[in-house]
Amino acid sequence: MLTKLALEHCQPLRGSEHALHPAQALALLADLPGWQIAENGLLQKEFIFASYAATLLFVNTVAGLAERENHHPDLEVGYGRVQVSYSTHDVAGLSRNDFICAAKIEALAQI
Repeated sequence: MLTKLALEHCQPLRGSEHALHPAQALALLADLPGWQIAENGLLQKEFIFASYAATLLFVNTVAGLAERENHHPDLEVGYGRVQVSYSTHDVAGLSRNDFICAAKIEALAQI
């Protein structure tokens, strides 16, 4: 199911004025099942897959999405698992773009 957030597109953001306040980030997090804001401030989720091929298909799909949105996550890939981590370096924290991309990934994972 696509959330309203998943239908949005990332915007170029520069400057700390675009960083979300913690309350704003927590409100957006409510629409992202299984995602968390880690102690290091990253928006993260680990996805589990039955095979390495399925893992790589997911990674390549996320890479395509990242290119379209011009907003790229850090990906930690292992056999049958991918940890996706977002933050917006240009705002020195979390931005709406991080949550938009997480929502798009969440929608992809439901297919």
